[in-house]
Amino acid sequence: MNVASVGITKAVVPVAGLGTRFLPATKATPKEMLPVVDKPAIQYVVEEAVSAGMSDILMVTGRNKRPLEDHFDRNHELEETLRRKGDADRLQRVSAPTDLADIHYIRQGDPRGLGHAVLCAARHVGAEPFAVLLGDDLIDPRDPLLAQMAQIQAQHGGSVVALMEVDPAQTHLYGCARLRPGAGGDVVAIADLVEKPEPGTAPSNYAVIGRYVLAPEIFQALRTTAPGRGGEIQLTDALRTLAATASAGPVHGVVFRGRRYDTGDRADYLRATVRLAWEREDLGPEFRSWLRDFVAQHSLASAA
Repeated sequence: MNVASVGITKAVVPVAGLGTRFLPATKATPKEMLPVVDKPAIQYVVEEAVSAGMSDILMVTGRNKRPLEDHFDRNHELEETLRRKGDADRLQRVSAPTDLADIHYIRQGDPRGLGHAVLCAARHVGAEPFAVLLGDDLIDPRDPLLAQMAQIQAQHGGSVVALMEVDPAQTHLYGCARLRPGAGGDVVAIADLVEKPEPGTAPSNYAVIGRYVLAPEIFQALRTTAPGRGGEIQLTDALRTLAATASAGPVHGVVFRGRRYDTGDRADYLRATVRLAWEREDLGPEFRSWLRDFVAQHSLASAA
C-alpha cells in the first residue's frame, strides 16, 4: 500500500550524529555518506521513504554535513562530462538522487538527542502525521515496512513504531516495549517503553528499530520531556508519555520480520555491504563466486 494514499507525505531523517564509531573515516565525511556497495547509506533511506509515497523530506543536520546536501544536488560539471562521453549509465546514477524528492534541511544546533532532533522538525511538519527514518537501519525494498506502518496509523490513529524481536542479552542496546495484554500477531498495542534498560530489566525482547510513524502530538510530548538516558531528550521517553495519554491516541508496534541491514557499527556495516552486494544482479554472480572461494581457502588454511 502506498503511504500517499493514506495522507502521509512528510518524512524526517535525523542526520546530525557525529559517527564516532567509524572514526577516522568520519572525521571529515558524514557517516551517512559512507558507501554501502556503491551508494551512500543515506540514499537507501531516502529511496525507502520515496517508495512509500513520501515526497517531502526534511533532514535534521549538524556541522560538517554539507556533503549530504551536495549529494542530493546537481553536479552540472560531472553530469556534462558524462553526457559528452556518452556514459548514460553513470549519468543516470549521478542524477538519480537529485530527482528523488523535495528535500529540505535544518540544523539541529546542539546535539541534544534524537527527541530534540525530531522536535526541530515541528514547524516543517505542522499538525499532520509524519514518518521518522533513522539511517543506521536499512530496510530491504522488498519488505514495505513503512507503508504498513502508515496503514496501521491511518486505521488506529496515534503513533506507530517498528519493533524487532532481539536476543534478551541485547535488549540493553535498544528501546524496549511492554505490550498490552492480549497483544498478538505482528501488530501489537504498546503500554510502555523503556530506553536502553539495564541488563535483565527489559519489559520484553521487543526492541524499537529506526522507523516511526508519529502523530503530531509527539511535539508537545517532546517539549515537556526532560533529558533522560545519556542526558539527552529521548524520543522513546516522549512515546512513553503518549502511550499513557488517552487523548494522544494509542501507540502501536509493527513487528518486523523482514530483511534489515544494520549499518550502526563496523561489523554490522561490513555484513550489510556483503549481503547487499551478494544480491545485486550486476555484482552478485562474480562476488558470490569469489566469496565462496575466499571462505573455502581460508577455512582450509585455518584447519591446516
